[in-house]
Amino acid sequence: MKLAVYFPGVGYHCDKPLLYYARKIAAACGFDQHITLSYTTQIRDLLGNPANMKAAFLELYEQAESALDKTSVFSQQSGVASCCDEILFISKSVGTSIAARYASEHSLPCRHILYTPLAETFAFHPRNGIAFTGTADPWVNTAVIRQQCQEHQIPFFLYENANHSLETGDVFRNLEIMKEVMQKTEEFIRKGIGNHL
Repeated sequence: MKLAVYFPGVGYHCDKPLLYYARKIAAACGFDQHITLSYTTQIRDLLGNPANMKAAFLELYEQAESALDKTSVFSQQSGVASCCDEILFISKSVGTSIAARYASEHSLPCRHILYTPLAETFAFHPRNGIAFTGTADPWVNTAVIRQQCQEHQIPFFLYENANHSLETGDVFRNLEIMKEVMQKTEEFIRKGIGNHL
């Protein structure tokens, strides 16, 4: 069994372009089991407010962990690696932090696709991943993300004038970016197929 788990951002659900197309690609690459998470918080004013961001993260993480623990795959942690040939965590924004923490705390042998990761993600030392962000992303310091990716040996792709959704003010440029991101996503997934972690 090949399992892909999707961790959205706040306000960026799994039907939005990055996660929607990533799921299509994962399925085309042979991932036959998919878990799509959904979580929410009433905490507002997250941007530039570390206390609110930390509180929201803890709330969202608890929801994600509870949801995963209720699934047949993750209900018995000792059996996850043995029942899955491959595990892929595909995440966006705060979902990257949630995915990295879950993988770390549960010692999961998974790979990570990190769309617009937050700096906090790297506190959980994600390994075997790939990351994408934009120079116009107000949620992160691009130089910090680049450095963290280098330290964790995670390939990093940066898009000029792209925001936290990897979009610019130009529709056709957005389509070009989406195509390139999905091509690199597919390359990363296919590169790991058959390699037991």
